[in-house]
Amino acid sequence: MALRAVAVSGALLLLVVTRCGDVDIPYPFGIGPNCSHGVGFEIECNTRNGSSDLVPTLAATSLSIMQNLSVESPPMAKVMLPVAYQCYDDPTKTQDFNGEVELNKTGVYGISDELNMLVVLGCNTMVYTKNGNSEGGLYPYLYYTGCIAYCNDSRSAQDGKCAGAGCCHVDIPSGLTDNTLVFDSWNRTNPCDYAFLVAKEEYVFQRSDLNKDLNRNMPVWLDWAIRDDDSACPPLALGKKPPAGSYACVSDNSECVFSTNGPGYQSNDAKTQQCTPKFPVASRIALGVCLGFSFLIVTFLITLVMFQKQKMNEYFKKNGGSILQKVDNVKIFSKDELKKITKNNLEVLGQGGFGKVYKGTLGDNTIVAVKTSIEVNEARKDAFTNEVDVPMLVYEFAANGNLQDILHGDGNIPLPLHLRLDIAIESAEGLRYMHSSTNRTIQHGDVKPANILLTNKFIPKISDIGTSKLLTVDKDFTMFVVGSMGYIDPVFHKTGHLTQKSDVYSFGVVLLELISRKPTIYGENCSLIIEFQKSYDKENSGRMMFDKDIEIEEDILILEEIGRLAMECLKEKVEERPDMKEVAERLVMLRRSRKGGQGSYSISPQNFEEISIEGTPKSFGAEISESSNAAEERKMKKQTTNTVIVFPSRNKKQKRKEDGRRFSGDQTAASKLARRVPQYDSSIDGGGWQ
Repeated sequence: MALRAVAVSGALLLLVVTRCGDVDIPYPFGIGPNCSHGVGFEIECNTRNGSSDLVPTLAATSLSIMQNLSVESPPMAKVMLPVAYQCYDDPTKTQDFNGEVELNKTGVYGISDELNMLVVLGCNTMVYTKNGNSEGGLYPYLYYTGCIAYCNDSRSAQDGKCAGAGCCHVDIPSGLTDNTLVFDSWNRTNPCDYAFLVAKEEYVFQRSDLNKDLNRNMPVWLDWAIRDDDSACPPLALGKKPPAGSYACVSDNSECVFSTNGPGYQSNDAKTQQCTPKFPVASRIALGVCLGFSFLIVTFLITLVMFQKQKMNEYFKKNGGSILQKVDNVKIFSKDELKKITKNNLEVLGQGGFGKVYKGTLGDNTIVAVKTSIEVNEARKDAFTNEVDVPMLVYEFAANGNLQDILHGDGNIPLPLHLRLDIAIESAEGLRYMHSSTNRTIQHGDVKPANILLTNKFIPKISDIGTSKLLTVDKDFTMFVVGSMGYIDPVFHKTGHLTQKSDVYSFGVVLLELISRKPTIYGENCSLIIEFQKSYDKENSGRMMFDKDIEIEEDILILEEIGRLAMECLKEKVEERPDMKEVAERLVMLRRSRKGGQGSYSISPQNFEEISIEGTPKSFGAEISESSNAAEERKMKKQTTNTVIVFPSRNKKQKRKEDGRRFSGDQTAASKLARRVPQYDSSIDGGGWQ
């Protein structure tokens, strides 16, 4: 609604509503008492039929929905009037409405004969309108007009033609101020007959209009004039001011002209913005108070908005947003965009102790998972400064769930050795990328099967980087050691110092689970790590622990080497553990050896000569050619994932460069929407931290 101050007859009307819904309400019309010129010009502004939209109606009749008001010459008002009808359930009449409209109570409105017509719809139906009091004339009413619509059935009528068959129309006489329709029909072949006044240019007959529909309205033009007895509109001498209290318009810039549609006059207030109404002292005081109060409200709202904006900027900086803006391929979504992507958090994929994951769809129909963390206890905020207030993450939706469910779930999904080896290699390369190929060092902090997501092609994607150091937090130790029991590095557990070798330890446990298909604790409180250690100490072999589904003779050596590599990752002394670069290289060599069908081999750093700048082995021995390496490098550039860091506190779009490097997991420094690029998860959930 629009508000303005208006002066009428020397009195100030404060904060007059000048708009209702989509309709402007110019003076002399007004909404509410004492806001218009007088009776007949009042407009009601209410909601209808349960809708929240405001609808203006003439106060004189609630049936007249206002669509347009004009004070220009000729002054007009467009209203929506209901359609009259008469329906039969042979042989008796069941429903009827005569379309009665009474506009003459106040003498303001008339039904325009130039712009409207009477339309009758039906088969073998005559309808006429009767209007006005003849005041003792030959007939009871002053005006009669109508027409006959005929047809055998509704099929006789033609779309666009209103010449008698199913539809007829006739002009109406001038001077109509009210309307009542009378029906007369014979040989009924249509269940209902209809009649209505309608604006000439706004109705074209359609055969479907003969169908039963009793809730229709039609636009009708009304003309109006001010017909007060106590106000006048005399011609004024040039430059002479109107006499106080007797002239219809109170503004020097308003215009008063005589009516062309009967006795009365019309007030053209087109120059309202330049009017200089005369306010009494009391009105000036009231206006000053209202304006002062309004100023305070506006000031308060502006201050509140600025405070909220400042608070959101603080969240943005606290969550690392300013750093993420400098990263080449990170896209930041706003909170509103996230609501649209997730359809207002409609579908929950999962929920843990630290947050929820929702399913969403991007503009290019890419299915993603949107992760949001919950606020943590105040006492623990220092350990999670990047996870509170509430950052979100968007990453590629993993159709096959996580490795934990695949290995140990009830589905017992077949998982051949070559697929397990692929998962191990690509996960290792993802961690290697995090540790060495980004512009900042990233430690994952919670490597485990539950945090290795699998696409529909079983390509692994590492998620839930809970304790990572990506955002340059100026602490090397955490106050609270958090993670998943069975995967936590004992050194990290003791010292609280998270290093890359902590991820190596956890990955060693994952390797044991891949070749044994046993969880970290199985049977009657058996520890997977301890049982493997016993097996190697006793028999120098882990064969008794291998999964029977993949324990075939030609793969025993491969499984033994994977087991020994895992035990190296689990060494108590951190410096004796390999780094993820070496782990990935040794696993790649095992896969190549298995594909090459070599009968015997050994795994050691001497088996490879040189590492390229991208971290891909150039040579693992004389048997590996340069063409193999080129093919592997091309594959690495394809194996990436969609991930976006989301900070709901700020909406800033950045154009990002593309990074073609391979990375199977998530990392903050290299994420890009709609392409497969590295992931970084800025929050934690129950699947990642327990």
